[in-house]
Amino acid sequence: MTTTATRRSGAEGVDAGVGLTALLVAAARAIETHRHDSLARDVYAEHFVRAAPACADWPVSIQEVPEGDDNPLWGRFARYFGLRTGVLDDFLHRSVGKGVRQLVLLGAGLDTRAFRLDLPSDCVVFEIDREGVLAFKEQVLTDLSAAPKAKRIPVPVDLRDDWVTALTSVGFDPAAPSVWLAEGLLFYLPGPAETYLIDTVDRLTTGGSALAFEAKLEEDLLAYRDSRIYTATREQIGIDLLDLFDRGPRPDSAGDLAAKGWSTSVHTPFDFTRQRGRGPLPEPNDALEGNRWVFAYKTRS
Repeated sequence: MTTTATRRSGAEGVDAGVGLTALLVAAARAIETHRHDSLARDVYAEHFVRAAPACADWPVSIQEVPEGDDNPLWGRFARYFGLRTGVLDDFLHRSVGKGVRQLVLLGAGLDTRAFRLDLPSDCVVFEIDREGVLAFKEQVLTDLSAAPKAKRIPVPVDLRDDWVTALTSVGFDPAAPSVWLAEGLLFYLPGPAETYLIDTVDRLTTGGSALAFEAKLEEDLLAYRDSRIYTATREQIGIDLLDLFDRGPRPDSAGDLAAKGWSTSVHTPFDFTRQRGRGPLPEPNDALEGNRWVFAYKTRS
């Protein structure tokens, strides 16, 4: 059900720019959820898509796409997001299995892990994002009578503002181990802002903590402007990702963490496609070619 409150909060949060990309990822998760060989399941995702006027006609299953998996956006790109979701779900489960009870989602968007993952009841999930995005998500989930499986604390603050104070003021404990996700976030930040964020996570964590994030290696993003994925995203839903990505030099955040004593590993998405037997594989002029998924573990305080 789309309420007036949903439309109003959506207009402030997810109707344009980077906020609209949260709906793109939600549509991808919905499509993945309905696949017979799903890599990740999110039963809430399609409700976000249907609640936002900006994307009410987007597909939520691959059967709604005339070309099916041959569609670069709703086939290959959506499957990429499904793969990423499943891999990061497993990353969180591993940390929780080791006793970590604080989860921090940086740029949480329409993430519903607090609702859909089998988390211990003593876990606390901190969701940091802009107020409008979180308000839209809250309204949709309230309409569905959705209940989180762990304690969930929305932290309505822009990552360009003092999010550290906002986070610690609602109960985050830097002295206890924590696990952090920056899923689909760093592409949009200038290099110095990424460095500040990574340094801040290091400062707010103790031994036993973990961090996963996405990075891009390309020195020239515009070299991929005519890739099938970026072209389809522009033409089919009007999102020009390259206009949203920061095009400045990218820092070596994985190397910076390693220098600070973290144990890091860097993977291509295709590594996990091969591991799981489904997902995107390399193609010519591939916008995914430079994407890297970084997993970091803090072995000492």
